[in-house]
Amino acid sequence: MESVEHDGNGAAEALPPPPPVPPNIVPLQAEPEHVPEPVKKKVVRVPTSRRGLGSKGQKIPLLTNHFKVNVTNVDGHFFHYCVSVSYEDGRPVDGKGVGRKVIDRVHETYDTELAGKDFAYDGEKSLFTVGPLPRNKLEFTVVLEDISSNRNNGNRSPGSPNENDRKRQRRPYQSKTFKVEISFAAKIPMQAIANALRGQESENSQEALRVLDIILRQHAAKQGCLLVRQSFFHNDPKNFADVGGGVLGCRGFHSSFRTTQGGLSLNIDVSTTMIIQPGPVVDFLISNQNVKDPFSIDWAKAKRTLKNLRIKTNPANTEYKITGLSERPCKEQTFSLKQRGKDNDGEVETLEVTVYDYFVNYRHIELRYSGDLPCINVGKPKRPTYFPLEALKINNYDAEPMLRSCGISISTNFTQVEGRVLPAPKKLVEPTKIERWAVVNFSARCDTRGLIRDLIRIGEMKGVHIDPPFDVFDESPQNRRAPPPVRVEKMFEDIQSKLPGAPQFLLCLLPDRKNSDLYGPWKRKNLADYGIVNQCMAPMRVNDQYLNNLLLKINAKLGGLNSLLAVEHSPSIPLVSKVPTIIIGMDVSHGSPGQSDIPSIAAVVSSRHWPLISRYRASVRTQSPKVEMIDSLYKRVSDTEDEGIMRELLLDFYLSSGKRKPDQIIIFRDGVSESQFNQVLNIELDQIIEACKFLDEKWSPKFVVIVAQKNHHTKFFQPGSPDNVPPGTVIDNKICHPRNNDFYLPVCTCWNDCFGENAKILYVGRDWDELKYHHVELYTVSFPITEGGLGGTTRPTHYHVLLDEVGFSADELQELVHSLSYVYQRSTTAISVVAPICYAHLAATQVGTFMKFEDMSETSSSHGGLTSAGPVPVPQLPKLAESVCFGIGSLMTQPSLFPPTRHRPPHYLLPQTMVVVCR
Repeated sequence: MESVEHDGNGAAEALPPPPPVPPNIVPLQAEPEHVPEPVKKKVVRVPTSRRGLGSKGQKIPLLTNHFKVNVTNVDGHFFHYCVSVSYEDGRPVDGKGVGRKVIDRVHETYDTELAGKDFAYDGEKSLFTVGPLPRNKLEFTVVLEDISSNRNNGNRSPGSPNENDRKRQRRPYQSKTFKVEISFAAKIPMQAIANALRGQESENSQEALRVLDIILRQHAAKQGCLLVRQSFFHNDPKNFADVGGGVLGCRGFHSSFRTTQGGLSLNIDVSTTMIIQPGPVVDFLISNQNVKDPFSIDWAKAKRTLKNLRIKTNPANTEYKITGLSERPCKEQTFSLKQRGKDNDGEVETLEVTVYDYFVNYRHIELRYSGDLPCINVGKPKRPTYFPLEALKINNYDAEPMLRSCGISISTNFTQVEGRVLPAPKKLVEPTKIERWAVVNFSARCDTRGLIRDLIRIGEMKGVHIDPPFDVFDESPQNRRAPPPVRVEKMFEDIQSKLPGAPQFLLCLLPDRKNSDLYGPWKRKNLADYGIVNQCMAPMRVNDQYLNNLLLKINAKLGGLNSLLAVEHSPSIPLVSKVPTIIIGMDVSHGSPGQSDIPSIAAVVSSRHWPLISRYRASVRTQSPKVEMIDSLYKRVSDTEDEGIMRELLLDFYLSSGKRKPDQIIIFRDGVSESQFNQVLNIELDQIIEACKFLDEKWSPKFVVIVAQKNHHTKFFQPGSPDNVPPGTVIDNKICHPRNNDFYLPVCTCWNDCFGENAKILYVGRDWDELKYHHVELYTVSFPITEGGLGGTTRPTHYHVLLDEVGFSADELQELVHSLSYVYQRSTTAISVVAPICYAHLAATQVGTFMKFEDMSETSSSHGGLTSAGPVPVPQLPKLAESVCFGIGSLMTQPSLFPPTRHRPPHYLLPQTMVVVCR
């Protein structure tokens, strides 16, 4: 058909024919225009809303430490201003305490220019008012008398004849001039608080609540309180307790505003922090290490203890932060001193002098004992600054006008809530047998034979059959002073030479306490090198209760079950027993505060042998220091290989559960704050989904994600009764979130309101006067807990349901959480949080003992303790032997620890089914 075209008049004329195609040429077919596929927008998950309230259980009236807050001025605005404080020459002021003093002086001096406005200052760079200031930018100049000079003058007796004293304090009333700029930053509507109470949270509502918290902090600061984040502590001797080691414990209060179903509330709780007992550094170190004199101090330990503490030097009374200790003693540590020569030309000379010589001969400061001790370094890596140890010293809401101007009043009565007591689940026990075992004694002083006899007796009472041990291996006296790894190695050489075959179990007696230097090397040798189940103990105060608890651990490690729920045996757990379901527990353990180069340890545990919920295994990895989000859940290294945690756990579930893939994955996450919930949903959960897809692209399990928070400040009481809240009490109303799905479940009692021998010091601060204006880490106390309660008040676990694709009802999910609190194999009663989280925390803590992180912390720092630049290398954990990693569904053989000899034929161990690596 010939092509035609039309001209403008509608006439058609023929087109010329196309050119002929040359021979042997095949014309190409035109491809359709490529239209790129639309990019799929990633769905950002947010916490799910509450579907309803639970109804099961016996109702019980309770009181909680929340106080009703009434807000009447919802039409007003908070005005946010940025604050800049500098010295007269323009240098910024970086001391946290100075800023608050300067702003207080601005308020006193320029009341008229500020239109009589009250304001709330956070102590750093933010200031808030109710309504605007007269102008968007204000500049002020104020003068403060120098505190250090004033204090220094107060230390000198009037009319002192000492000429050196007069020289050092010839400017007793020195003052400083400060420039202050206040600039408008933002306007925050108070209506945002009302919106948040309707479940419509926004950045404005979070900022508005932050302003209210700052108002309370400022109120406490004006009363002379020490401020620690959202806690405050009065300087009252009745609030102090000497906990030893040169440290004082101080009791105070925590406060925070919360949006709840019942409206806005103020949560007030007892809080505790730690401060250094005021005095010289040397006295603190002597007390801290419990030694007699400065020459007995362990300086490597002292270096770690002192790092990042703040001190004041005498006589200048200047404050510094300790960065480390000198490598040489004070009499040998030199530095370059520049001074003008004595000749007439006055040229500058550079002399090499020792720190000791400088302070004694140039500063005329008497040093009694510092000459032979290290110097304290308060300088930078390339420019150290040294001081001798001797020259140092450790450092009614209704009346609040800001609250009145906000139209806020706070009730003085506890909030009443309704709880429901869930019945405790019925439990069964599956004891094991202890047959091939031995005792290893690292020079512990105890009646070993009597201990064995009592352990066998307790086992008979619990239904655990225990054969007599093959032998007791006592450490050779000549090995007692050897390094811990050498002592462990020598002990294993002795065991191998005498035992006829691999032991099923080893009981290790440590010489002093469980966290002795032997513990880490011993655990690593057993679990990573040889795969031997073992239990450590420090036989100092052994009684029947101690041995009963010890036997719980041994029984669980050897495959027995101390807690098996009847609903597992049936099986009849709603939505879990009918569909293959894996239960995951996740936690991350970090180094101590101040140890920025200690790797974090991520631990994930998973259930196995579905439909059971009592058996778990663990997988542990190291990751970058202080990183909370787990980054090794999915690690694809090739098209066919994934080295992540989840692949390992999912395959174990598949093999132990009759080759079934889990159709439901229930995740319990510990240790994250509310600000990190979205990261859990969109970073960690994404990794888990990718791990599932890598195993099977068509596999799409349903997920439930629950965060468990233990470090919160809500507590419950029974009105008119000293008794604790009954275990199994669930609260999901009144003080819970107005929109999100959360609930409290107290199942035991925590002694978090008092000091005790199990307390951990998380931070060592400074003396009281200097701590008042500084942020320091909160101190938390960890105490033994039981179902019946040990006294004190009940602090429940706060569960946040971030995602529920399975469709649990409130009752079904709360009952599952309650049941999971009863399956921890180290306890015959309920614990304070679900077992998977407890196991994850335990795994991270125990595996940390394998690694010499303390040594790494020292070697990776330089120049007096400062961490060197660049990324910190993360050491890999040793791989555990398979026989102690997880339970085995069928018998398998494992090569013996003991090689065959002429007198010992080849031996193969038949490992028993085990519960978990969490020892």
